[in-house]
Amino acid sequence: MKRLFALFLCGLMVASLAGCGSNGNSSSESSTSESVVSEESSVSSEASENSSSEASSAETSSFTFTDSLGREFTFEEPIETVAASGLLSQLVVYSLAPDTLVGWSNEWSEGSEKYIPEKYRSLPLIGQLYGSNTEMNPEQLMIADPDVVIDIGDPKDGIAEDLDALGEQTGIPFIHIDANMETMPECYTMLGELLGMEEEAQVYADFCDSIYTRTLDIMEEVGDNKVSVLYLTGDSGMNVIAKGSYHAEIIDLVADNLAVVESPSSKGTGNETDMEQLMLWDPEVIFFSPDSGVYDTVADDPLWSGLQAIQSGRYYEVPIGPHNWMGFPPSIQRYLGMMWMTKILYPEQADFDIQADVTRYYEMFYHYDLTDEDYQELVANSLGKLE
Repeated sequence: MKRLFALFLCGLMVASLAGCGSNGNSSSESSTSESVVSEESSVSSEASENSSSEASSAETSSFTFTDSLGREFTFEEPIETVAASGLLSQLVVYSLAPDTLVGWSNEWSEGSEKYIPEKYRSLPLIGQLYGSNTEMNPEQLMIADPDVVIDIGDPKDGIAEDLDALGEQTGIPFIHIDANMETMPECYTMLGELLGMEEEAQVYADFCDSIYTRTLDIMEEVGDNKVSVLYLTGDSGMNVIAKGSYHAEIIDLVADNLAVVESPSSKGTGNETDMEQLMLWDPEVIFFSPDSGVYDTVADDPLWSGLQAIQSGRYYEVPIGPHNWMGFPPSIQRYLGMMWMTKILYPEQADFDIQADVTRYYEMFYHYDLTDEDYQELVANSLGKLE
């Protein structure tokens, strides 16, 4: 990560130098002392009359914000424009305040045009601070000139120093807000304070808290009777999301993840495995990622049909649109994953209207009115076996 920041800072220096030009001194005409005195006297009364109202206005608009790293920022005006440091930040800010975004950290996936209006999808690609998908473009960031750059997620080692360095170099505050599935309500509360949208943010905080709390209540009722599962990815379905990995957060919460490996991969592609190991694990339920490419063929494949999940028909393809519901990439759509997995695994305990909750999620987080046809398309390979 240090190398990434070094490269980013170098890019900023190059962008700054490229934008610099020679500054010439403009000449001005001289004026008589009498005209100067006259101008000063005419302005003085106006300045005197407006000084108190201007001071009052400045006091009203200025505010101080402390981020999750304990760094204090003072803003003289309300924040109107935002750049996101990565996909989690992008989706959180988009949900609450889409019109503040000046660009994207990541490009929207194919098919997103159904859910994301063109006026947002056409924003420039700025890139992300972390990860290898799209490194942040310093020049594009400077052109976009946001009031702040917001980073949301787990705090990485040395992040305070890194963000301070970027802030000094760009003149743009880089703010970090901690967030995971448990603390997302607090994240929205802080974001609402930063953007002056406290009431709107509270709606999101309450929604996230209700879904997470309900999931915990369901799992408390389930107790030690968790269903054994595997989540398989890759073109042939021979990669597995291992227990204890970052991408297994929701799987481990609501199921008995049988994929115990020596070194869980931190990548969304998971750990490579083989059919022999799948047979040894032999889960009650298998979830296939949308990109696995084998969901439609496993029932007729003699190799796969030896697994109890395939024999019993308890295998499902994860819904996707515009992102994978299980959190690939990991972000707030994991709340969809919580709803969906608990409904699949524990239909008796998960006594809620999942279509109503999913519809509300799309309205809140994607600003999209999900129709019944849309919903049925999303869950075509994912909920049918419940009926």
